[in-house]
Parts: sequence; C-alpha cells; structure tokens
Amino acid sequence: MIKIVFATNNPNKLREAKALFAGKIEIVSLKEIGCTEDIPETQPTIEGNASQKAFYVYNKYNIDCFADDTGLEIDALGGEPGVYSARYAGENVAFEKNMELVLEKMKNKPNRKANFKTVISLVINGMETQFTGIVKGEILQQVLGISGFGYDPIFKPTGFTETFAEMTAEQKNKISHRGIAMRKLADYFNSNKK
Repeated sequence: MIKIVFATNNPNKLREAKALFAGKIEIVSLKEIGCTEDIPETQPTIEGNASQKAFYVYNKYNIDCFADDTGLEIDALGGEPGVYSARYAGENVAFEKNMELVLEKMKNKPNRKANFKTVISLVINGMETQFTGIVKGEILQQVLGISGFGYDPIFKPTGFTETFAEMTAEQKNKISHRGIAMRKLADYFNSNKK
C-alpha cells in the first residue's frame, strides 16, 4: 500500500482523509514523521499555499506528501475570505469569530452565492501535481448544525436542504470540495500505480 504524508496539523482534515482512503492509501500524519513546527502559508492564492506546504515537507523531510488549502469564496464579498478563510477575523481566533464576521458582512446582501474551493498539491519525487475540488452553494443567515468544522454551519451546498454541519461526515465527504479533490487524488494514484 502507498504510504504518503498529509501535510496538515488539522485533525479534522486528517480524519476525513483517513476515512476517504481507508484500505487504499496509508495516510501518515506530520506528527508521525516528527514534524511539529508550523508550516508556512504565505502565498497570495489557495494554489500557492497548497504548493508551499507540500514542498516544505518534501524538501525538509525528503518524503512524498500532499497538502491542501481551502477557501470559502463569497461572490458578494469579492471572493473573500478566500485564501484568508482560516484567519479572516484575525490570527489564532476561534472559528466562530470568522463565521460571525462573514455573517456580519453578509447582512442585507441579497446575493448569497458562494463556493468552497480545495486545492491539493501532491509532491512525489520532487514533481508536483495539483487537484481542485469546488462545490457551489450559498451562505445562510444563521448557523445551522453542529457537525463538520470551519464555515460548515453557514454553508448550504446547491441542491441540498442541509448545511455541511447538518450532514454526517460520510454525506459531506461524498459532495464536499475536499472530497472531490481527494477523489481526484485517489484516481491519480489508481491510474499511476507503480
């Protein structure tokens, strides 16, 4: 079985990836390779951040890995919070504050359209391949649901009546931006078996 590092310190993302790849690819955490430092995310784009994180781990630990970056892009806010989704309300603040800021900025905005975008950067033997997953939806006017993480309680994907936070992890993985990008990654591994 292929063993690959997922360059994330987010336990929720790690859990989602392990569930998605169970029995196919062995996902190794940063902790398991002894990486305890914060990986830099200083690029101006989601694609750039994913690439920066993957190459950081590959270059420092000489191990194949993948990293992702995700952003919530809201039409009425000109694509914000985008690349700043995790720190929209400031560095090291609870995610509820980010949601509150989005809801505040979206008050009285008739256009509620938004999309979640995940970019995965895979680095194998120093060569990079990127996979993108996008799910369209809308921003609600209030928080609904207690599952998931991040902006899940205020994002309702198109064609569904529940927010991501009202879905089970399995339901969300089937349709989410990260799920789409991860399946592209899985397909890549399946079609490029050594």
